[in-house]
Amino acid sequence: MLWDGKLLIGKGENPAVLLPGMANRHGLICGATGTGKTVTLKVMAESFSALGVPVFLADVKDDLAGCCMTGYATEKIDERLRGMGMDPEEFVYRPFPVRFWDVFGQMGHPVRTTVSEMGASLLGRLLGLTDVQTGVLTIVFRVADDKGWLLIDLKDLRSMISYVADHASEYQSVYGNVSKQSAGAIQRALLRLEDEGGDLFFGEPDIQLEDWLQVDEKGRGIINILHCERLYQSPLLYSTFLLWLLAELFEQLPEVGDPEKPKLVFFFDEAHLLFKGAPRALVDKVEQVVKLIRSKGVGVFFITQQPSDIPDPVLAQLGNKVQHALRAYTPNEQKAVRAAAQGFRPNPAFDTREALLDLGTGEALVSFLDEKGRPNMVERATILPPQSVIGPIDERRRRAEIQFDELFGKYEASVDSDSAYENIQVDQQAEAEAAEQAKAEAEAARQKAKEEKTRKNSTKTSSRKKTSAGKRVANSALNAVGREAGKSFYRGLFGTLKKWF
Repeated sequence: MLWDGKLLIGKGENPAVLLPGMANRHGLICGATGTGKTVTLKVMAESFSALGVPVFLADVKDDLAGCCMTGYATEKIDERLRGMGMDPEEFVYRPFPVRFWDVFGQMGHPVRTTVSEMGASLLGRLLGLTDVQTGVLTIVFRVADDKGWLLIDLKDLRSMISYVADHASEYQSVYGNVSKQSAGAIQRALLRLEDEGGDLFFGEPDIQLEDWLQVDEKGRGIINILHCERLYQSPLLYSTFLLWLLAELFEQLPEVGDPEKPKLVFFFDEAHLLFKGAPRALVDKVEQVVKLIRSKGVGVFFITQQPSDIPDPVLAQLGNKVQHALRAYTPNEQKAVRAAAQGFRPNPAFDTREALLDLGTGEALVSFLDEKGRPNMVERATILPPQSVIGPIDERRRRAEIQFDELFGKYEASVDSDSAYENIQVDQQAEAEAAEQAKAEAEAARQKAKEEKTRKNSTKTSSRKKTSAGKRVANSALNAVGREAGKSFYRGLFGTLKKWF
């Protein structure tokens, strides 16, 4: 909720407030399972919406959809409010504008992108390709780009891989070697991706990012909720999709410097999946995007269990931190607690490490940036309850939200435009016709030569004298020598030529 123009997230000895102008300095929400990370995410999303900032968040457990419905008081919520020194009677419950999305098109508007937009690097990670195979995929993309052939869906990509493999000798000197083994490995990986629903993700109409940057008629930012229950069952597809979205925002949005409030806030739940098994080059790319996307007016908040799930160079860019309780039953967990405590600016009022182990559900250690971009001292705070419903909504309400949305119908029906697949079909048809024509021309020439030979033979005189017996003997001898010489010459062609001479 908003308090004096700031985002009030919780309250302890002092209010825990996030300054709108510092929200694009990114943030981290951490904590063990069941400690309250989802509620913190929800409270932040509602606050940004009230501020007029659009929000994107991934709903992994289907418990964020309730943002579209007015919340209500419960005994636990009233108790929490009283513990924060707030009057439950004065706490305002209200709904927020929500737009539902779903990669599979079942629980929200379909989300699609094209293969060309995804690019070879991200797609190679998504498919789990080796460096060599990713290099071959890069060649496939480059050939398609140079020919002006669009790669829209997996059908296009399959056709393009086969086309390049079939013409590998033609492209080798310009692009590099393309082995049939690597091409086959990529095709097999595409089969796995199709089984996970990737064929639904790639296609048209592709998502327009301006549809994720909207406010409603009251000036409240739209909360874009990506339904991820099924998507999360394919962790690599989930993390690659969100990484692609982050890259698209970075590439398409203009520079705005340091705005008074963000243009969009992006919440990346289960953020450890982004970095799990990622090559160093990809982690470097994420670090670069996180550093630079701030100037595009985008704030990125990573949600995960431990700060150690985030690589140090990325973690160093996250200025706003909400740390829920951690558990320390093993030596590694105890080490993680110490590391998390050291990431805060100490507060002389309490021991940060001990507080991390002592926090209850809904409590957190909070440190936001001040107006000069410096981290405040860590504060122990209780997180506010959400103003909207906590938990899922029924199917009927979800359908109503989707169908009454102004975007309904824009993305629902897929479109199969002319692209690489169709261009390759035309190219192969032209090649087949050219081969057929060449064959016909060769047959015509052969037939013409045969007819010419027959004509010449028919004009020869039939009055030749009979060959004498002596000449027949001589000719026979000469023919025998000729046959032997021919055999020696023939053998010579395969390695015995020097011996014959």
